[in-house]
Amino acid sequence: MFNDLKYLKVNLPEDILKLKCSGNFEGAQKLIDLRLEKQIPVAMRKRLEIEKEILTTIKGEYPYSFEQALKIMQDNIKDFTEEEMEELQENSQADWILVDGKVKFNDSFYGSIVKTRPDIEARLKNNVSNDDRGQFLNDNIKDTKENGSASYFIRMKTSVKIKNPGDKLGKIIKVHMPLPIECQQSDIKIISTTPESKYMSSVDYPQRTAYFETKLEGPQEFSVEYSFKSTLTYNNPDPLLVSEEQPKFFTEEQEPHIMFTPYIRELANEIVGDETNPLIKARKIYDYITQNVRYSYMRAYSTITNIPEYAALNLKGDCGVQGLLFITLLRCAGIPARWQSGLAVTPQHIGPHDWTQFYVEPFGWLFADPSFGGGALRNGNTEKWNFYFGNLDPFRMVANSEFQHEFDPPKKYWRHDPYDNQVGECEYEDRGLRREEFKVEYQLLEMKKL
Repeated sequence: MFNDLKYLKVNLPEDILKLKCSGNFEGAQKLIDLRLEKQIPVAMRKRLEIEKEILTTIKGEYPYSFEQALKIMQDNIKDFTEEEMEELQENSQADWILVDGKVKFNDSFYGSIVKTRPDIEARLKNNVSNDDRGQFLNDNIKDTKENGSASYFIRMKTSVKIKNPGDKLGKIIKVHMPLPIECQQSDIKIISTTPESKYMSSVDYPQRTAYFETKLEGPQEFSVEYSFKSTLTYNNPDPLLVSEEQPKFFTEEQEPHIMFTPYIRELANEIVGDETNPLIKARKIYDYITQNVRYSYMRAYSTITNIPEYAALNLKGDCGVQGLLFITLLRCAGIPARWQSGLAVTPQHIGPHDWTQFYVEPFGWLFADPSFGGGALRNGNTEKWNFYFGNLDPFRMVANSEFQHEFDPPKKYWRHDPYDNQVGECEYEDRGLRREEFKVEYQLLEMKKL
């Protein structure tokens, strides 16, 4: 099914789309099954098969009724009112869909609101500050600029634990766990795996993994311990030094997401205008995204048919959604751009994160992190905003250098995230595991400045 993702660009038949939009997922599934029994074009068959997976996933992403969402807010936010909840819904700051004709809110709506609305965060009943992480990153920016680079040794452990295996005890389970790749990372060492992994893809593989295949023995845990050196050089590229000749690699479309749709073309042209310098064009696009696209936690990427256009139309999205919009707009403007992702790793927090690279001669590949840059701008930190155009901090574990790439070895069943891999993927011999069926943990074992 991985190779069929391009068929997401095919529109759904109107009757199925109507049922989906009203939240009648059972009805939509029924109509899909009826169509699949008929002689239909291959492209439509592939599209409907993918839609069945989307419908299965999307309902579970929106568990809260209006009343339940309101209670969550009132339990955590001082003096929160029903009118405020309605306003958050109307402004799409609280992500919702219709399920069986009723409004349901995304399972991450609360965290998204607290992260992006300082006025609401200030009213938290139990407000725990995360200033230490912000200061840690600010100190690195100062240090990187003063010394011209930053380099750290990082040793960590990632684990996947299978929940409630039920009737699968004694059956074969296959697990794919992310590993660090060669890039700004070097001296990569795989210290141990538990149990012993069956295979590891090469250190330069675009979505590198450790592959486990074993009989399941209870709520089993799979883990990988590894270390690497992360080194970033400070870049302050001068537009006046940009070469006249620029490369054309990494400027193509990649179905179904990195697509130059009519709206993407219009938006790119409006942002860039008559500018011809590729570095200035890239900065204009970075500024547009960081100034206009509001950070928002997202439902599963597998449920979105065109991620960059989603960001462009709704002006909201998380790190990967903003990164894909940046890449797509740059490529549409003729500037090479590509994906990187894995984990953001600091002593205060470890979590999945996505960012980008873009290419301008004579400077080569430069970094851009619209998510971190936009957050800095919202907080009034223009130095940090400027830093994340052209630069990156060394506190990353890079596992993926390409978006939408197959595993080695391939996963047989539908991936929880068909496009990226930060938490791992699992499957039995007869089906894949959904994200709620396994637990992921990260441990920072050692971090030292070099």
